[in-house]
Amino acid sequence: MSGTTWDPSRYLQFDDHRARPFHDLLARVGATAPRRVVDLGCGPGHLTGVLAARWPEAAVEALDSSPEMVAAARGRGVEAVLCDVVDWMPGPDTDVVVTNAVLHWVPGHPELLPRWIAALPDGAWFAMQVPGNFDAPSHALVRELLAEPRWQGSVPDGDERPVPTPVAYADLLAGAGASVDVWETTYVQRLTGADPVLAWITSTALRPVRDALDDADWAAFRAELAPRLRAAYPAGADGATWFPFRRIFAVARKA
Repeated sequence: MSGTTWDPSRYLQFDDHRARPFHDLLARVGATAPRRVVDLGCGPGHLTGVLAARWPEAAVEALDSSPEMVAAARGRGVEAVLCDVVDWMPGPDTDVVVTNAVLHWVPGHPELLPRWIAALPDGAWFAMQVPGNFDAPSHALVRELLAEPRWQGSVPDGDERPVPTPVAYADLLAGAGASVDVWETTYVQRLTGADPVLAWITSTALRPVRDALDDADWAAFRAELAPRLRAAYPAGADGATWFPFRRIFAVARKA
């Protein structure tokens, strides 16, 4: 994740859609008086304040591996720290960890989960949410285009990786000694504007592609991808596009 360049303003273009899974995740965390709450991969810090408002007596720690995101969070008054999640470990007073739409950017992240659970104090909560739509047209069409002769080899393997199944996450966290609540939700999002699905993935899944291409090739790639996405996600009678987005949630409490 640390090698990808992020644009906080573009990421926040769909703030309402991106924030809803965070709130749904947080609703299942039952901590009452945590000492330290960690926003692991805080992005532009737009949701860190939700943690501070829910637990005003807690020390709230925010970190992200993107300098652009850390700068944006600090601009919002969040004392964010530049740190890659693979280098992070919970402290002895860390009672809540929330990692929202982050771990799919971290290769081998399932290996981190038991390590984090083991380091958390008894009774601590760990809550995570990741996209589960890697087989959807929004991602499959990008892979197909990158495999065509013009683009083949021009973009390194992206940082965003398919994630385990909900059952695999449940087994992993339960095996680490936590009580576990795992579920999945498909949000049917109403997107508007010109090529809205392309706009959506430009701020996330296409970031590694953008980093690898110069301006001319980036424009050409988008021009080839746009009609394929429009065909897969046609606009309705009112001009809006329905975009199904599956997400996987897990909340674990250390025994």
